[in-house]
Amino acid sequence: MTDRAPSITSHLLKFHPQRDDLFNELHTRPFPVVPTPGRVSQIALLHEGCLRKDEHQHIASLCKRYSINPPSSSATCYYQDFGGFEFRWERHTEFSTYTFIHKVESPEPFQRTALSLLPDEWLASLPGAVISGLHIEIESHEDSALSLEQLRHSFEGHRILSSYVRDRKAQLWTAYRIHSDGMGRIFINNMSLNPCQTGRLVRRMLELETYRMMALMALPLAKQLAPQVTEMDQQLALIIQQITDIESLEDERRLLGELTTLAARIEQLISDTNYRFSATTAYYELAMTRLNEMREKEVAGLQTLNEFLSRRLTPAWRTCETVREDLDELSRRIDRASELLRTRVNLTIEAQNQSLLQSMDRRSKLQLRLQQAVEGLSVAVISYHLVGLVKYLAESARSLGWIENTGLIIGASVPIAVATVWFSLSRFKKRLDRVNREMKERYIGTKPSA
Repeated sequence: MTDRAPSITSHLLKFHPQRDDLFNELHTRPFPVVPTPGRVSQIALLHEGCLRKDEHQHIASLCKRYSINPPSSSATCYYQDFGGFEFRWERHTEFSTYTFIHKVESPEPFQRTALSLLPDEWLASLPGAVISGLHIEIESHEDSALSLEQLRHSFEGHRILSSYVRDRKAQLWTAYRIHSDGMGRIFINNMSLNPCQTGRLVRRMLELETYRMMALMALPLAKQLAPQVTEMDQQLALIIQQITDIESLEDERRLLGELTTLAARIEQLISDTNYRFSATTAYYELAMTRLNEMREKEVAGLQTLNEFLSRRLTPAWRTCETVREDLDELSRRIDRASELLRTRVNLTIEAQNQSLLQSMDRRSKLQLRLQQAVEGLSVAVISYHLVGLVKYLAESARSLGWIENTGLIIGASVPIAVATVWFSLSRFKKRLDRVNREMKERYIGTKPSA
């Protein structure tokens, strides 16, 4: 047995063409290493038709200003140190995030932010619409050095939420409000977290802010649809009530048409909203996961982030889920009502067909009787003419002197003529019935099955 070098062994194996991409997926979008003290600012922008090349061009213009290599044309994320700050760009399915990290100690939190280092015209021309914006200040203080009144001033007088996180290694303060600069604010007092732990905590806070905003994207849509769902529910109830009062096939067809129109309307709503509602559920679960990962501990007298978001974010998500479930339930109820109505229509049609068949059967019997009467008359008429022919022949034979009594011959010919005509018509009728039966069997045998 010979040993091979690892490089030689790897050349002998046939790898899946996507193996490297799938393996490296674990290492995409790594958490930042955030120093203390430091500032972090993030903006999340909805794409709204913005292409990736547009973002690349915009980022390339910033890189050109600072003489930094731009991202590749196929990149979906970009991390680079610009000297005075670190820039991180990540493109997701519906939004992109622009994160800026700056190491500096501020005499007063949020007086200057990481965004202040960027050119105004570059910020103003960011592609997309801002859905989330957040400033994070990270400092290290003793608990006694932090004044609640001073912190409240940093949050412009809004009511503050606070909690210990990461086994009391850090403490968070936030108001979950949009401040005068149009951004949210979070203050982190780092007690004993190293830069990597701080970076993971900051990333969770940024993702929590973005995901909770994306989860709420469906709330206006749900509020807009709720009255329509209620109206359609009442309309369906009225149709179902009318099913019990149906009097004719026309009523059944009219109600079936109304159900079909209502079903098409609901299916259109489900098609238009299914993606948004599904995305809301996914974003909500991600937001709650990030919230639970912080392992919050209560600060006496202050509300925790988990308590605040659970009481406000969860009802909003449940509203969206309720509208989505109501639409699905309406669709199922319409299917059941349509099936019931179709069953009634089929039963009505079958009853009409049965009545028609009975009428046809009566007509067939009458036709048979008429046919039998006609056959009897036909036998009499044909027999009469045959006897007339025999009479002419008998009289001719008497004139020639061949016979003497024509009456006996004519009388004897009557039963013979009747029997002959009746036997001939019977054979013809049987032959005709046999031909019709064979043609019917041949047609049924060649008819394609449903």
